[in-house]
Amino acid sequence: MKGLELSEKFYYEYGEKMIKENFADVEKYLAVGLAGSGSECFGFDDEISQDHDFEPGFCIFIPDEIDSKTEFQLERAYAKLPKEFMGYKRSPLNPVGGNRHGVIKISRFFEEKTGSKTADIPTVGWFCIAEQFPAEATNGKIFCDNFGMMTQLREKIAYMPEDVRLKKLAGNILLMAQSGQYNYPRCIKRGETAAAQLAVGEFVNTALKVIFLLNKKYIPYYKWTFRALKDLGKLSDLYGDLEYLISSDNTEAEKKQEIIEKISARVIDELKAQELTKISSPNLEPHAYSVNDRIKDGEIRNLNILYAV
Repeated sequence: MKGLELSEKFYYEYGEKMIKENFADVEKYLAVGLAGSGSECFGFDDEISQDHDFEPGFCIFIPDEIDSKTEFQLERAYAKLPKEFMGYKRSPLNPVGGNRHGVIKISRFFEEKTGSKTADIPTVGWFCIAEQFPAEATNGKIFCDNFGMMTQLREKIAYMPEDVRLKKLAGNILLMAQSGQYNYPRCIKRGETAAAQLAVGEFVNTALKVIFLLNKKYIPYYKWTFRALKDLGKLSDLYGDLEYLISSDNTEAEKKQEIIEKISARVIDELKAQELTKISSPNLEPHAYSVNDRIKDGEIRNLNILYAV
């Protein structure tokens, strides 16, 4: 069973009743769901994931208006819920905090993920936040949100501002060009196989970022990137080619170069489909500058093209 499904079933079986019977006076301020770090919040969990932090549990998100006494009572009531559910055991709450489940202040949750208690991120601030964190702030599922604050803040950062996306897109496209179309073949010609592998790894890494940006989706923590790629609407079919590039050696360097050019061409086609470039060159570099030119904010547009990477 997936962790998110287990969490939701546990809440509706025991959590909902606990809140309604014991916290009717503050129920209207609470949001309940499962979101944050952990593969189960993205739906990426499997049997291997169950070796740590896998349990029937959920999050009770509370606003700062909830007093410390009520917060403590909520924590205690949550801890008293059944210790086992559907064959899965619950983990004991950590008395010093750091738990993924249980009572969590909304302001603290968003401050940890975005640097702002209210999820108000200035445009330049987006360049300082790794995408995995807003991804964690907006993933999972909110089962109920009586106060509406949790949903409102999640919607506020559902995705980054367009100028930020374009700046990141431009920089990563340029790195794709430098690492894959330029440096990889040069390293091969010099017989520098280690450097060639680094170049192709950089190409794949930046290509993945570009694909997520073209889909307007946050790229998650690196170990889930390929898994998340499968669910994207655009260019997800490049999964096999990208996997081949980083999992094969350089005995077939010519084939790898062909794949690099294929991926580059597909990216260019998508850039044209999104009206971010009109250039006909097969080289990614000029397209990177074309994307940068689409940025409306002059200060952001004039920053070094690699500023966001």
